Amino acid sequence: MSLYSFGIQPITCHAWNKDRTQIAISPNNDVVQIFEKAGNQWTKIHDLTEHNGLITGIDWAPKSNLIVTCAVDRNAYVWNLKDGVWKPTLVLLRINRAATCVKWSPLENKFAVGSGSQTISICYFEKENDWWLSKHIKKSIRSTILNLAWHPNNVLLAAGSCDFNCRIFSAYVKEIEDKPSATPWGTKMPFGELLFEKGESGGWVHSVCFSPSGQYLVWVSHDSTVTVADATKDKVVTQLKTEFLPFLSVIFVTENQLIAAGHDCCPYLLSYNTPGNIEVIGKIGTQKQSSRGNVSAMQHFRNLDKKATVENEDPAAATLHQNSISQLLIFEGEGSGVSKFSSAGIDGALVIWDTKP
Repeated sequence: MSLYSFGIQPITCHAWNKDRTQIAISPNNDVVQIFEKAGNQWTKIHDLTEHNGLITGIDWAPKSNLIVTCAVDRNAYVWNLKDGVWKPTLVLLRINRAATCVKWSPLENKFAVGSGSQTISICYFEKENDWWLSKHIKKSIRSTILNLAWHPNNVLLAAGSCDFNCRIFSAYVKEIEDKPSATPWGTKMPFGELLFEKGESGGWVHSVCFSPSGQYLVWVSHDSTVTVADATKDKVVTQLKTEFLPFLSVIFVTENQLIAAGHDCCPYLLSYNTPGNIEVIGKIGTQKQSSRGNVSAMQHFRNLDKKATVENEDPAAATLHQNSISQLLIFEGEGSGVSKFSSAGIDGALVIWDTKP
């Protein structure tokens, strides 16, 4: 594990370059800061300052080295590094509410932007006019889009929203790609087609993620539940109601194992077994377990005074993050071979973790 601090401001979102030598973060404002690693220190080398509202999403394309950002100013920009300077290109989103999240597709020929206007903008580059255009997906969406995830086939797109629903749409753009082949999620995939929809009465869907093969879709909701849908078993849904505070981010690290983190300030490793069972394997990277019986008299009375308990539990010693974890990203490995992941928190800290508890 490696812990890095980028100040006292919350890290709203972060993204890595291809070789993980640079990181782009938004410290809860309208600027994207790019840092480069030198030894064990991070040095700021760029500020991206085109937005005039809180930046809500950053994604860094590993192959093309393009950065896409979105913000509450209802704009998105694609940034291209030329002669050592990041140059922005405005994207025509055509939305009337804040943009909330952004994700490049696996082939990097398009990206998706979620927004508060009950709309998903699928953006692609039109060479003839040298600009980024967008198509809108609106079917069945009744509230703000909070998170997006692309299927490995570069066509299907999962979206979690504030209307308590998780959905899968077709984001096939005939202008730039060949007609997609059938998948277990659906066979006919015209643009905007709704292929899957599942909602509970629980809460906002904070994060969604496809497994490396695209067979499973996982999402986490504000009612502290983790839900997995299996495309090969008639899209059957398995749900686990956890005892933890709500998770805000979830990623797959193998085909059947996933990491979730949120308001509990530490990541958890979970597994999904195909018979339909989700189980919590354990916490990852806990510094010190709580103990009984080894409490000084002073600590005993402090605990009684602060928490009405005699347990020697010090949150500052138990977890590396001192506040909620807002985002998880894969750091090392891909597919079913992910060995490290990163977490960004409201405490302004960034942690690189090993995937094993």
